[in-house]
Amino acid sequence: MRHGKKVNHLSRQTGHRKAMLANMACSLIEHKRINTTVAKAKALKQFVEPLVTKSKEDTTHNRRIVFSYLRNKYAVTELFREVAAKVGDRPGGYTRIIKLGNRLGDNADMAMIELVDFNTVYNGGKKEVKKSTRRGRSKKADAPATEAPAADASENTEATE
Repeated sequence: MRHGKKVNHLSRQTGHRKAMLANMACSLIEHKRINTTVAKAKALKQFVEPLVTKSKEDTTHNRRIVFSYLRNKYAVTELFREVAAKVGDRPGGYTRIIKLGNRLGDNADMAMIELVDFNTVYNGGKKEVKKSTRRGRSKKADAPATEAPAADASENTEATE
């Protein structure tokens, strides 16, 4: 019976498993999607989602906690800058597992795990839409205001010539 056994050991010892999940998480953060087996993808999902939740609040303490898991400063920087900016308003479910079929060599079940907000196919081709910043103003409202004077300035230069 498997009473109280929540962790899939993936036929590895603890150190190997932690190192493998850390490397896979770094690759996922860097490339936004990776192909692996279904069992490893499910284990990686449980490993990465709490780290993404930590990255939503950018504090030194959270960075150190995430670094203790990932052990790669470039992945931590990418997680706290790009990934956290996209998932800021999402309450959870940052990754998606898509089953791909069986691997040719050993017939293992394969899957693609990806960060949800970085897929343009399932998001309908939408680009990054930031609804509001912390102060309550939207970035889209600020963008046209800055572009309009630049357009007027170019018209004035053409008129003077």
